Amino acid sequence: MLKDILESKKCFKLVCGAGNEDTDEVEKLVAVYALAGANYFDLSAKPEIVQAAQRGLDRVIPVDQLHNYHLNISVGIKGDPHISKAFINQGDCKRCGKCADVCKIQNAIQLVDISSNPSIKLCYLTVDDKKCIGCGHCKEVCKSNAITMNSETKPIQEILNSLPLGQLSSIELHANSKNKEEIYTQWGNLQKGYSGILSLCLDRSLMGDIELIEFIKFLIKDRKPYTTIIQADGCPMGGTDNEPSTTLQALAIAQIVQKANLPVYLLLSGGTNAETTHLSRLFDIRAHGVAIGSYARMIVKEYIDHPDFWEDELVRCKAFEIAKNLVFKSLFYLGENK
Repeated sequence: MLKDILESKKCFKLVCGAGNEDTDEVEKLVAVYALAGANYFDLSAKPEIVQAAQRGLDRVIPVDQLHNYHLNISVGIKGDPHISKAFINQGDCKRCGKCADVCKIQNAIQLVDISSNPSIKLCYLTVDDKKCIGCGHCKEVCKSNAITMNSETKPIQEILNSLPLGQLSSIELHANSKNKEEIYTQWGNLQKGYSGILSLCLDRSLMGDIELIEFIKFLIKDRKPYTTIIQADGCPMGGTDNEPSTTLQALAIAQIVQKANLPVYLLLSGGTNAETTHLSRLFDIRAHGVAIGSYARMIVKEYIDHPDFWEDELVRCKAFEIAKNLVFKSLFYLGENK
């Protein structure tokens, strides 16, 4: 059960990306990281993505061991970056390519040549919605303001009706929004529609420390103890390097939640990397698990993108060794924090 790995502090959650709808990539990531020791996988709330993750598990995990691996889907509030997609206004775009340059992990922005004459270069930049995870880095570097971030949400019940709930161990709500009433509504609908563990992904971008804790207390007041995960989202989608400073915000939020002594499980996320659980030990943060996304995907990207990934055992082995080192180090220091 998911509770078992949380209580034993052996939870490594691979974040494939709430907006990542690339089935091929998700299947490969789950296969590599499950083999490397990851046991919890965060996915887009799409049935085809859940099935892709399941295929990844089926490739590498014996049938009698599958119950030790857990799938989570993430849903969000309108405006939350995790469920947003970049859109390029072609009329404003200067074709400088800076947006494509910063989309290093997902490769969601591509330069498309539409000229029929090879001597004439006629091209435009486009976003692949299936790959875009809403990080917003492209918008930040666009000097011509040609990029907007758009989010679409569906009613919770519609999402739940479309999914194989029996394959899920938890559902996560990304509650980073100024619209608290919408958060309350979505959270209430989740509690009505799903009886398993629920997770709240929260950061401090819109709330102070005291307000954050009071907000959590309000959301969990009617839930049984330890049926809720608080995912301390320090620097959402910010783990693109392995610097200790990148993960400090996650540790700061986790420390605030820990001091409140709430009956919840605590996961470190947002800017997390290979240094996160080591630093958590130094700061005496006793998290139940760690969720790593951007960094975990980046370090195996070269191999995941290989055209012969499934056929070339050497490629898969290299990806596995890299992933194994990250998972082993992360779980080692989590265990030390008991």
